[in-house]
This record gives sequence, C-alpha cells and structure tokens, in this order.
Amino acid sequence: MSAITRDEVAHLARLSRLALADDELDHFATQLDQIVGAVARVAEVAADDIPPSSHALPLTNVFRPDEVRPGLTPESALSGAPAVEDDRFRVPRILGEEA
Repeated sequence: MSAITRDEVAHLARLSRLALADDELDHFATQLDQIVGAVARVAEVAADDIPPSSHALPLTNVFRPDEVRPGLTPESALSGAPAVEDDRFRVPRILGEEA
C-alpha cells in the first residue's frame, strides 16, 4: 500500500480551507497513512461467509411491556398550579407574539 504524501495532505488541507505548517503536513501524512492502514486491515478481516450484523450478541427487546396504568385526572394535575386556563397550565408569554 502506498503512503499518504505531503502533497496529498496539502491538497486535502486546501479543500478543507485549512492552513497547515510544514511540520503539520508531515505529522498529518503519517497519521492519515496509519488510519488508512487500519481501515485496510479491518476490510481484510471481513469474510463472505460471515453475515453482516449490528451487534456481536443477539439482542432482544430489553424494555418492559407497555401497560396501561391509572394516571392523574386534569383536576389533580392542575391542583398545585399557580395559574390555570382552559384546563391547562397558564404560563407567562415569553416571545411577545400576538395570539
């Protein structure tokens, strides 16, 4: 596999509108070459006989089932509200828009 060159890093920097110093070009060329190598190694591991998966272990729904439970009535929910209007909490206007 060919190494990432300084010129390629400089080209990417220009496309990204980044100003890089000469020592940064060398540093990033080395790092990008390592990243490309790591991705190539991952691609080598993938085998055709292994089906794609999103998890290493099979998962089932870990959530509890939905159950209907008794809730608050509007009167009990609004009983502690400082202001109520049309069975709703009344709050101060914050945007100053006309209703």
